[in-house]
Parts: sequence; C-alpha cells; structure tokens
Amino acid sequence: MKKLKTREDIEHLVNSFYAKVVKDETIAFFFNDVARIDWDKHLPKMYSFWETILFGQMSYKGNPMAVHFPINQVEAMEKKHFDKWLELWRNTIEENFIGENADMAIYKSENIARLMAHKMEMARNPN
Repeated sequence: MKKLKTREDIEHLVNSFYAKVVKDETIAFFFNDVARIDWDKHLPKMYSFWETILFGQMSYKGNPMAVHFPINQVEAMEKKHFDKWLELWRNTIEENFIGENADMAIYKSENIARLMAHKMEMARNPN
C-alpha cells in the first residue's frame, strides 16, 4: 500500500473505481444507459476533479452538481445510489492507498455524496 500523492495515483484510483462502477448492479445503469458516459472525456475530468479536491491544483473546471440534475430528471438518483457509490469509492481507496490524502478522499466523498443526494432529492420534491 502506498500514499495517495500524485496525479498518477489519482488516475489509478479513478480508473480502478470506475472499473467497479460499470459492473455494479445498483449504479452502473446511470453511467452506461442513462448518461451514456464517454469515458475518454469523463475520466480526465474526474482526474482533475480529485486532483483539485485533494491537492488544490485547481485543474478542474466545471460544476459537478449541474451535470447531475439532468440525469436525476431521467432517473431518480437516490440515497441508496450514493451509498453504493461511496461504498465502491471507499473500498477502492482502502485496497490501494493509505495515509492522510486517502483518508481525505473518503471524507470529501462522504460530504459530496451527502450534499448531492440532498440536492437531487430536493430537485425531485421541491415542496
């Protein structure tokens, strides 16, 4: 096990994570069928997103929340989906990395998932 400290580490983490996601019975359909992700475009964005979150590199440009609202309109993104996303993310980190940045990646993902689940629920049920 090694520390999570470079862009290459993030690329390995993200690639390993999404290899699990695309096969998962609970959430794969969001990526494969609903959003029909272009992985050649999506993965570099995710590398930059996590590089920005963990290392402060400011390489990510975009609004991750805004990207999820249209998907949520087609197919409800519920807490159980975010819980599965978190489980896969946490497991991938724990299988590959140790240290402060690995812990921070888990902590930040929990905050992101909680906020995103709340926002998606509010978008579906505004009252």
